[in-house]
Amino acid sequence: MTDEDRSATTHFGFLTVSKAQKALMVADVFHSIAEKYDLMNDLMSFGIHRLWKRFAIQCSGVRRGQKVLDLAGGTGDLTATFSRIVGEKGDVVLADINESMLKMGREKLRNRGILGNVSYVQANAEALPFSHNIFDCIIMSFGLRNVTEKDQALKSMYLALKPGGRLLILEFSTPRCKLLKKAYDLYSFHVLPCIGNIVAQDARSYRYLAESIRMHPDQEMLKSMILAAGFNKAEYFNMSGGIVALHRSYKF
Repeated sequence: MTDEDRSATTHFGFLTVSKAQKALMVADVFHSIAEKYDLMNDLMSFGIHRLWKRFAIQCSGVRRGQKVLDLAGGTGDLTATFSRIVGEKGDVVLADINESMLKMGREKLRNRGILGNVSYVQANAEALPFSHNIFDCIIMSFGLRNVTEKDQALKSMYLALKPGGRLLILEFSTPRCKLLKKAYDLYSFHVLPCIGNIVAQDARSYRYLAESIRMHPDQEMLKSMILAAGFNKAEYFNMSGGIVALHRSYKF
């Protein structure tokens, strides 16, 4: 394979595909699982994803009156909480590249009476359709691993943040303990697709989920990528033994 061929391809889980093909394949995954997304999150994490997200919100430093971007925000769990935190004078933008996920998020939040300070934008993280320097905080929860050009997405987030703004990336990562990693691999590649097949009638999408986690940069690599995009003071916090990590950085 030539250098030109490599530059035109990327990974979809363990498969090598063209970059254009990956975007379509990821879209198909989330169109397929959108209706069962919240239920599957609870089942496959045993509800612990709520604690991971709560910690991310605590680390965000978001205050009343601020403007927050919930990027790849899916069905809006984080948006709902940030809406309450920023209050009537604040703004929260729920953005997702996938139309089905964004529709589910809009319906869920509106059914909960969350209306006034939340807006919805279908957006690609690699080229955010926002002015520069407008958000106090950008958070991306379990979405970065699905982005084809992660470096470009991080640069786009940097531009959208205000000076002094904070970026938080909550994502599956690399377990620190070898024994935990073996157990996690067993669960991911054997149990998780079975749950997906039973609940969502879609084992393939949850097999991709497990593979995409393994192909995602580990904690130190992602930290280096964030710094290379221009951010300052990048740090990360391991949770559940490193199964998940929260990266936090600042734009100064």
